[in-house]
Amino acid sequence: MIIRRVTLLGHKDHGKSTLIGNLSILTGSVTEARINDAKKTSEKLGLKFEPGFILDSFYEEREEGMTIDTTRAQVKYGEDAFEFIDVPGHEELTKNMISGASYADAALLMVSTKEDEGIKTQTKRHLFIAKMLGIERVVVAINKMDLAQYKKEKFNEIKDELSEYLTNIGFNEKNIAFVPISAYTGEGLTKNSANMPWYKDGSLIEMLVKFSGKKKASSDELVVLLQGELGGDKKILTGKVLSGSLSLSSKVKILPSNEELSIKQIVVRGKNVKKAVKDENIALSIEDEVSGKIRGSVLLDKDSNKKISREIQTTIFFLRNMNGRVSILINGSRINCKSIQINKVIDIKTGKEVRGSNIKPLGAAKALIKLENKIFMERFNSVPELGRFAIYDNDKFSGIGIVEVVK
Repeated sequence: MIIRRVTLLGHKDHGKSTLIGNLSILTGSVTEARINDAKKTSEKLGLKFEPGFILDSFYEEREEGMTIDTTRAQVKYGEDAFEFIDVPGHEELTKNMISGASYADAALLMVSTKEDEGIKTQTKRHLFIAKMLGIERVVVAINKMDLAQYKKEKFNEIKDELSEYLTNIGFNEKNIAFVPISAYTGEGLTKNSANMPWYKDGSLIEMLVKFSGKKKASSDELVVLLQGELGGDKKILTGKVLSGSLSLSSKVKILPSNEELSIKQIVVRGKNVKKAVKDENIALSIEDEVSGKIRGSVLLDKDSNKKISREIQTTIFFLRNMNGRVSILINGSRINCKSIQINKVIDIKTGKEVRGSNIKPLGAAKALIKLENKIFMERFNSVPELGRFAIYDNDKFSGIGIVEVVK
């Protein structure tokens, strides 16, 4: 069975929880007991049956009518299983959205056709962050079509505006799909609605199958991120293969200390192996102790021309104003910043870059960061795990960034 991880994005009240609740029912992915619990809760609150109560975990969410933390739900469909990562849609919980979206293979964006809802700044902000986090494919569910009398014109109005925005922020139009649905009535979720004969593509879940496959590796060069040593022994290292492969015969070096290592043993899942490949967690036995810090260091091919640096070109998304001591957390290491130079501001509403240096909370920018110490970093597009960082202001989490150029 293939597990497809999909982050569920969108503004509050646009129907995310209702969608997953009804999709769970229609695919038989939820028990009768859970459905009955949701019905009782709906009745207690004086509401019609609300499928979203199947997903919401906390009683206070049900009373307030919004999801307050990242929630995961699995929906089975044929030979596929979708793990939907439902993240908060309201502004003050954008941090939770960041952590939820980090693990997804694709995004499902909910947009309501309701007159006072529609495309919001937060809708676009979620898409911008998703793109920053490496999500390349997105399915847009244009919801509440029943309230728009199933009109094709309303569907196209939202589709056209979001298509332009998505391409402005770097999505390939081939990786975008738009599906008209009603999450509450279930129309368009597992089969196309008879009320919308003008829509000819697949149902929502069919489009998710098509658009949520695993991404191919962007680099074949060996990179192993080291996490530490076992039992304080610097001859036994632990880490994860981020790209390429590592064998007993591999000639490698460690950065930033630039020491050459000889590998005696490779262990994967408790067994000795001759070769470890991408995404495997490993333990290594080496000939000689490593002299420098291990956590956050990397193993590379001996002849690799990659280097350590203290200067990077980045895109940063800010949660708050930066007024104090700024540092970044990357590769498991916290590094202080000497300076952050804002080169261009990104207009979240349009996705376009504009001149300026005035950054507001929940805004983004292109920036040059100079660090106090040299460390190993990679371009996000090459090895995402080594090109993504968190930014802190006076030890408070203040945003995220991606490395675009290592200088």
